Amino acid sequence: ASLLLMAGVVAAVGLGRRLARRHLRTRPHLFSLLLEMLSTFQVCACTNELSLLGDVEPKPHAALTLTYGFTVLHGLTLTGSTCNPCGTLQPMWGGGTSVEAGGLKIGAQFLAAGLARVFMHFLWRLEMAESHSGALTQGCSNPMQTTEMQAFCIELLFSVVFQLTILQVENVKPSYRVHVIALLITMLVFAGGNLTGAIFNPALAFSLHPNCFYDNFFTYSLVYWIAPSLGKL
Repeated sequence: ASLLLMAGVVAAVGLGRRLARRHLRTRPHLFSLLLEMLSTFQVCACTNELSLLGDVEPKPHAALTLTYGFTVLHGLTLTGSTCNPCGTLQPMWGGGTSVEAGGLKIGAQFLAAGLARVFMHFLWRLEMAESHSGALTQGCSNPMQTTEMQAFCIELLFSVVFQLTILQVENVKPSYRVHVIALLITMLVFAGGNLTGAIFNPALAFSLHPNCFYDNFFTYSLVYWIAPSLGKL
């Protein structure tokens, strides 16, 4: 049921992207913002659902396989979108994107992340899958299982490694590049998932753990917003 749900999200977003491309050709700025919103929504919604499947047997092989598979799927279906505020900072830093345009795109990403969380909560209330039972009562699921300083360093390091890889594979054939990036993300999740969640995406972190930001905003913003942003720069 969870796999069908995520497949439905991917299909719906794909339809939305196609409609946007057809009707907003003459408005490139609006099209770019809508595309970023839809893409970030897909990543956040699917990752919210994947986070409930961490205990699926055999552990951790099933969760890592799903992580790899859906990362490849995102890479193939969301071409042209960063789905990550840190990815938007890179062209802003290099002068390729204006501060206004970049700020709007980052705002769209966080808005989509919040909408994805609300949407998944609505579906979890329907209890379409066994994993949905009790998902709404978790509150802050506390992904940080280490000290604040170690968590900060881990997210910073992972963001640096991820950005360096992106820069190195820019000229690789897209069909190969998505597998390289998916393999890297899966390896990072395996290495640090039990310590910080290995998120290195501020919008995704907000979508996965909003209650944690409400409870301890400074700590979680330092680890999941500032650290990956510094690593990207």
